[in-house]
Amino acid sequence: MNPVTLAVVRGSLEQIADEMDLHLIHAALSPIISETNDCAHGIFHPTTGETIAQGRYGLPVFLAYMQFTVQNLLKIVAEQGGFRPGDVWILNEPYIGGSHLQDVQIVAPHFVGDRLFAIMASTGHWMDIGGNVPGGWAPRAREIHQEGIIIPLVKLYEGGRLNAALVRMFTANVRLPEQIAGDLAAMSNVFTVGRRGLDALVARYGVATLNDCLDEMIVRSERQMRSHISEIPDGSYRFTDWLDNDGIVDEKVPISVTVTVAGEEMAIDFTGTAAATRGPLNMSRNTTLSACYVALKHIFPDVPVNGGTFRPVRFTVPDRTLLSAEYPTAVGGYLEVLGQVINLLFGALAQAIPDRVPAAFFGTTGVTTMSGVHPRTGKYFVAVFPYPGGYGATRATDGLVHATSPQSMANFMSIEMSEHRFALRFAHFRLREDSGGAGLHRGGCGTEYAIEATAECIVSVLGDRVDHAPFGIAGGGPARPSRVVFHTGGRDWVPELRSKQEKQVLRAGESIGLASPGGGGFGDPRLRPPGDVERDLNLGYVGPDTAATEYGVVVEQVSAGRLHPRYRVDEAATRARRAAPRG
Repeated sequence: MNPVTLAVVRGSLEQIADEMDLHLIHAALSPIISETNDCAHGIFHPTTGETIAQGRYGLPVFLAYMQFTVQNLLKIVAEQGGFRPGDVWILNEPYIGGSHLQDVQIVAPHFVGDRLFAIMASTGHWMDIGGNVPGGWAPRAREIHQEGIIIPLVKLYEGGRLNAALVRMFTANVRLPEQIAGDLAAMSNVFTVGRRGLDALVARYGVATLNDCLDEMIVRSERQMRSHISEIPDGSYRFTDWLDNDGIVDEKVPISVTVTVAGEEMAIDFTGTAAATRGPLNMSRNTTLSACYVALKHIFPDVPVNGGTFRPVRFTVPDRTLLSAEYPTAVGGYLEVLGQVINLLFGALAQAIPDRVPAAFFGTTGVTTMSGVHPRTGKYFVAVFPYPGGYGATRATDGLVHATSPQSMANFMSIEMSEHRFALRFAHFRLREDSGGAGLHRGGCGTEYAIEATAECIVSVLGDRVDHAPFGIAGGGPARPSRVVFHTGGRDWVPELRSKQEKQVLRAGESIGLASPGGGGFGDPRLRPPGDVERDLNLGYVGPDTAATEYGVVVEQVSAGRLHPRYRVDEAATRARRAAPRG
């Protein structure tokens, strides 16, 4: 295999997937896609269904489970006589694909002549999917039918002809029919971009050379991942964490993993995890595997993501647990579970390779939805706000502050756009001081914000991580946990389940305040250079009390500052304090 040809082909395929991402982001009507980038695109092997290339602008978890969707589709289509040009399939059924009902997938074959060359897939988040709660995040859902309409694997286009009756069925069952119809059209048109790019690549290199490249890309990724795994000390590493509750009953819910490394292979076993919950904090087996892939990619970022990357990893996900949801289990809160699984892998592998593994990231998406009729336009709106938060620190660096969720990378909608389109305004939106775990390297800070209704609306929030804060590693401290506070009727109050509340009425002037966790710290905080602590103080990442008690530094305030006080660390006094026995 000519290495230059292989590199060019790989880069070209990734560029095609990038263009598909950007086409949908620019063409979609819903801000959940155009602002938040809640979408993904991939190109898949025509025989195995394995990922070949992925776009860089979409959500990582989609790209992992789209492979499973394509592989399931290959079996179904084979039973129906094979692929035909112009056919496009659509589904949102979580037990076949992944995630939750809002994430709709469409899949299309690409032919060169009469031969199947590749399969393309697009996932886009629909702002509303029907169901009991606007936006789809229903913290008290007990079955999937309460969460929205289920789309089984069916043809959206057959021989290039749109099934218009199917589209009418979709739009009749959602609260935002015009937006959904527009987003579906944009998703379908993405395949035109993909076909154009693939045809140009075929014209340049020919099918035979490209097929060799596709196979070689997968083989090389597998070889590279096996090399990384072989560097992990052999052994079994177990870690357990908890969800605060399931949205129905206020009892903590355990999730456990055992990672076993033997040579160049890894086994991930979730035995010991709780049974499927009564509420919506569950996810399908496909999504559980996708979460593991995202975690491994964070630990080994240099490995190209394709089907070969994960061949050396075997999984045990026991049936009827919250990680292997089956019909009719509710899955609307899967993002909370997904974050926990990623952190579980970090916690387990930190015991073996602490130099390579980050501490826990903020670990909750805490999606807040607000809906109602806008008094200016008279139109119904649904606003969706996922948490940003702090990343865990590593041996090399502090954690990112105010970051997107690593499993999704979904942006927070811009404040200006939100206040223009929806009947709300932001009272504040700022970094959350002292929210990152203390350490030699500090965890990233979370975010806190308050949203005030400017007309009556309905608010739901589905989060976690109030009772069980993100952990630190190698002696680093935990982050501050999540917080949700409503202000209604002239008083502040916390929901009974702390981070979960369904269909709360907010009248004009009432508000909800939210604060996301930071990331866990890495290493002993008393080893952090005093100059770094001084910088953290002056940037508002930590406060003077934390600097003194957690980091053992002696601080003096040198100016009040117009927006924030300025501090200076006394390094000589700090050395003396740190040398004294800890009491």
